Amino acid sequence: MSAPRLDAAAPLPQWLQYLESIHSKAIDLGLDRVKQVADRLALQLNGVKFVVGGTNGKGSTCAMLEAILLAAGYRVGLYTSPHLIDFNERARINGEIASDTALTEQFAAVEAARGEITLTYFEFTTLAILRLFAQSNLDAIVLEVGLGGRLDAVNIIDADCSIITSVDLDHTEWLGDTREKIGWEKAHIYRSGRPAICSDPQPPQSLLDYAAEIGTDLWLFGKDFNYSGDRQQWAYGGRSQRRNALAYPALRGANQLLNASAALAALESVRDRLPVPQQAVRIGLLQASVPGRFQILPGQPTIILDVAHNPHAAAVLAQNLDNMGFHPYTHAVVGMLNDKDVDGVLAKMLGRVDHWYCAGLPGPRGGSGDDLARHVSSAIETAPAGSDGPTVQTYADPAAAFAAARERAGEGDRIVVFGSFLTVAAVLQALGRKI
Repeated sequence: MSAPRLDAAAPLPQWLQYLESIHSKAIDLGLDRVKQVADRLALQLNGVKFVVGGTNGKGSTCAMLEAILLAAGYRVGLYTSPHLIDFNERARINGEIASDTALTEQFAAVEAARGEITLTYFEFTTLAILRLFAQSNLDAIVLEVGLGGRLDAVNIIDADCSIITSVDLDHTEWLGDTREKIGWEKAHIYRSGRPAICSDPQPPQSLLDYAAEIGTDLWLFGKDFNYSGDRQQWAYGGRSQRRNALAYPALRGANQLLNASAALAALESVRDRLPVPQQAVRIGLLQASVPGRFQILPGQPTIILDVAHNPHAAAVLAQNLDNMGFHPYTHAVVGMLNDKDVDGVLAKMLGRVDHWYCAGLPGPRGGSGDDLARHVSSAIETAPAGSDGPTVQTYADPAAAFAAARERAGEGDRIVVFGSFLTVAAVLQALGRKI
């Protein structure tokens, strides 16, 4: 029996609950259903459209594009997923998070248009946010791909410029178990005759082949654009544009210059339609922020939040931790979904953690704290008798694990929270922080 249909007056939480109930699968890849409903909605996006895919670095690249374009005075829509605390975080217009009313109005429109066509939660909400953008008189629209590229709902949009940030192993049950297979899936956000940016320093051959096959204007890192820098500042070099004396991005971490250079290459590729002055680049890079991406909270002990949940992201997190100053002890609060490469992620963090706090996560995909602790324990080399080897403890949820870490951590220590969006969100909520 299907749930009764809602109208625009229904509150947002009720809508979101309803959307989770109307399709039998959480993920049902394919564009036919979502395209049909988009046609019924007569969905027409004006403004320059950027579509950003990749295994890691998507969120940071999107945030930099948005911040730079806002600093240049353009009206900008940004769509990202998943959210950390509130669903509304997924849609921003001119830097402002969408209101409940703005979203439920669009949900009602999609619901009326879909008729008997079933849509997943992601497909339905993507259409609603695209329609919101279509009605908002925007100069630029930045869209983050949810999963893969070829069959992701965002790919119904023909990008004016597509960006692939990195290609690595994640979501292998949907996208394939090699970089070649995953690269081919992601490359499908590219469009014939339009700029196609790739900031992965070693793109899979499948991505290069697909870009050549459809005739994209392919921009490769190290060939068409690059960056250089010293301790004080950095510079971007593109095909015909240089941007010198740039301050380092406010977003912290080893890969942020790669992400920033991809954003600047994208802007260079559409500069006839969206010219961006140097000052806007400087301001934008200093203002871009992404909660949960190597986010360091003020105060002591140092608290680092990072949604790293695949080996590639965990390797970047480990590198960023290594680049920090000295901390006597590192406490790791970790919770992971059971369909992730748990051992691959943990392997990147070994040797950097003194105390592990393994947390269970909710839902059918949520791993238990006990199971995670077994993975950690088997990964840690057995410490010699009497030595102060790493400790491993289990907790029902991230909030309990984080509370235990805070109690044990000394003032000069650091607590790193990672493994999933759910883990970071639970700790942010425990701290009473809003995005």
